[in-house]
Parts: sequence; C-alpha cells; structure tokens
Amino acid sequence: MTAPFSDAFSPTPEQFRRTELMIGRDALERLKNSCVLIAGLGAVGSYVVEALARSGVGRFRLVDFDDVQPSNINRQLFATWNTIGRLKSDVARERIAAINPSAQVDTKPLLINDKTLPTLFADDWATPPDFVVDAIDSLGPKVALVAEVARRGLPLISSMGAALRFDPSLVRVGRLTDVSHCPLSAQVRKRLRRFDINTDDVRCVYSPEPIRDRMRSASAGSDGLERVAPAAPLDSSTAASPPGRPRNSLGSLPTIVGIFGLIIAHEVISGLIGGFENGFAERNSR
Repeated sequence: MTAPFSDAFSPTPEQFRRTELMIGRDALERLKNSCVLIAGLGAVGSYVVEALARSGVGRFRLVDFDDVQPSNINRQLFATWNTIGRLKSDVARERIAAINPSAQVDTKPLLINDKTLPTLFADDWATPPDFVVDAIDSLGPKVALVAEVARRGLPLISSMGAALRFDPSLVRVGRLTDVSHCPLSAQVRKRLRRFDINTDDVRCVYSPEPIRDRMRSASAGSDGLERVAPAAPLDSSTAASPPGRPRNSLGSLPTIVGIFGLIIAHEVISGLIGGFENGFAERNSR
C-alpha cells in the first residue's frame, strides 16, 4: 500500500494537501515520482516550472543557456533586479528548492543544436523523462528538440507564439497541424515535415488571435512574418554553450505568457496522472 504522501515529503506535511484533495493520494505520488524536462526557462517556461514545482513534481531537468536581462522583468518569473546577469537555469533551480526542497533538479545551461541535443538523452539523463516541455523561443532549437522527442516517442507539449497577443480567452491546446494565425507555428510545421515528423502528433498551446497590422508592421520582416529569434540550424557547429545570437524584440504581456505556461503545466500534470478524471474518480472512491 502506498505510504501517505505527506510522510514522503516531510518536513512539510501540509504542503500538497489541497492538491491531494483534488486528485487523490496515488495521483500525487505519481507526480512525486515523475521527471519533466523543460527546455526554455523564459516567459512561458518560468510559469511552467512554477506550477509544476507547486504541484509536487519530484524531478526536473532544466535546459536554458541564457542569463537574466533587465528586459526579461516584464514577463519572466525568474527575472528580478536581484537575478540580473545570472543563469536562468540556476535561478530556476533555486526557485524550485524554495518551493519544494525534496525535488531533484538537474540543469544543463546550453543552447540546443545538433552538437548538444544528444546530451539531453545521454549519460545521467539517459533515462527518458516522463514528459518534455518545449518552451524555446528560437526556431532552430525548437524544431530540433520537437523532432528528436517525436522520434523517441516521448510525451511532449510545445509552446507556439505568445508574443503580440492580447486576448486571453483565445489561448487553447491542440494539434500543431491545426494552428492558425501563428507565423511561428507555420515555420515549425514546415521544418518538421522536412524531417518526416507528423505534425498531427505534436500537441501545443497556441493562440489563433490574428496579429494586429500595427503590431505586425513593427515586429515583422520584409516577408510579413513575425520575426523569430535566429537560431543554430540542425547541422550547426555551434559550441556547446555559446553566448547566443541577437534576438528581435517582440511585444508581450505577462498575462498572456503566464496563461500559456500555466496551461502547459496543466496539460503535463494531467498527462502524468492519467487525466484529471481518473484523479477525481480515485479521490471520490476513498
């Protein structure tokens, strides 16, 4: 018989009590024993980490080569004046420890490309994670990660473009194939199909809200597409931990990116416990 969850998380016996009341003890234990890999710890990724840490997920693998900049403060949970210049992965690890000291957190401060991608699934990370979150904001690394995870058949949810959106009611979850009015998703689909990845199988959070002409003209290239941060291609010889490349600034609100991140976290939790309906049924059977 499973030991009481509170015993496993001593000395904070009440920390996850309200979550247990929602999904049941066994589901909460599954979260404790789950491992989630989160790539990208910026605007969307920081909210994913926060929610999963507070839910009781027991193991984290965090990937982000970047450090905190003043421009991050408007929308990223890990960005404060006290964390400027520090690696986001280090700040995220400390944040998780402050929320749940029992959680195991491993980090890799690197940019994902063909040289570094294998390290996410090798050596001490060779055991596959139970879920992968793509919260990367650069096209090349995003496509590389999604393609590799799809080939490995691991559960994945990916974030599409949250910038330049205003309407929180339009944020939704669906197949990458079906996403509309999102220039980023169009480019991701195009590249994934070159690698024979079925985009029907890629689950993502997105907004179909059309980008306003005023915003598009301010943040678009000559082709009219939303600018996506330059990234190392799959055949790049970029070093394992490069300083990064210049990125174009896109307008964004903390409310919208937060909603993206929290919805992703909700989907991960549901996937890890086998669906909220199962959790509710287990809870009500006790």
